Amino acid sequence: MTALFALATSLLWGLADFGGGLLTRRIPALTVVVVSQCIAVAVLGAIVVATGGWHQADHRLWFAVAAGVVGPVAMLSFYKALALGPMGVVSPLGSLGVAVPVGVGLVLGERPGVLQFAGIAVAVAGVVMAGGPQFRGAPVQRQAIVLTLLAAFGFGAVMALIAEASTTVTGLFLALFVQRVTNVAVGGAALYVSLKRGGEALPSGGIGVVRAALPALAFVGLADVAANGTYAMAARMGPVTVAAVLASLYPVVTALAARGVLKERLRGVQAAGAGIALVGTLLLAAG
Repeated sequence: MTALFALATSLLWGLADFGGGLLTRRIPALTVVVVSQCIAVAVLGAIVVATGGWHQADHRLWFAVAAGVVGPVAMLSFYKALALGPMGVVSPLGSLGVAVPVGVGLVLGERPGVLQFAGIAVAVAGVVMAGGPQFRGAPVQRQAIVLTLLAAFGFGAVMALIAEASTTVTGLFLALFVQRVTNVAVGGAALYVSLKRGGEALPSGGIGVVRAALPALAFVGLADVAANGTYAMAARMGPVTVAAVLASLYPVVTALAARGVLKERLRGVQAAGAGIALVGTLLLAAG
């Protein structure tokens, strides 16, 4: 079940990243973050009320608050890095955040077997390759590298924090709700500061563009929430070191979605990376 939930996480995160990337081509990134998370807050709030999740409130919710603070910072850093540097460099580096939850698992005493260690190494290599790393071309700005590594650390930290935010299913709904409320507060504050500095909250087409994109924004927000939930379940059921690596296969999903929807051609290194990531997945599952 750990593998199943972790792979579901990869699918959801990969599709959410693909949808978010498309939306930020038409709508400012901060607006995409805030609106999509507001929709997630509304849905999660209804679920918490319906399931009585409020009764599960305890000190673990601080992990959810921390994840809610770190998440928007990581996401915005990633979007900014994509704007500054080539995606073929930024995307693979962004996936290195898997080192955070894997490291936490090892510190807490998890010791994967030899086959699982091999699977981890193979899967991570495949994920990096699936992002389509560029070994030649224009130099990459140092700021883009710094922002990408900051985003990677943030993504990994969110994975580690949300896994600690609850011990029950109803408590998980509450934790995800608190995380998203914090996301909206942090993202809203960033949007306010951006507006004060002359930034734009709306695309050139006005509010109508945002209104027309509401279904897509809802999908991005809810897919991201669901991914956090399935990852928390995966980390609870099995070794975090395994769950984290399998959940980090999402760049493969994003690349395949771009191939299927946008007809983008996969480079040789990307196709090879997808295959290698699959081998690593099989090794982890067999271990």
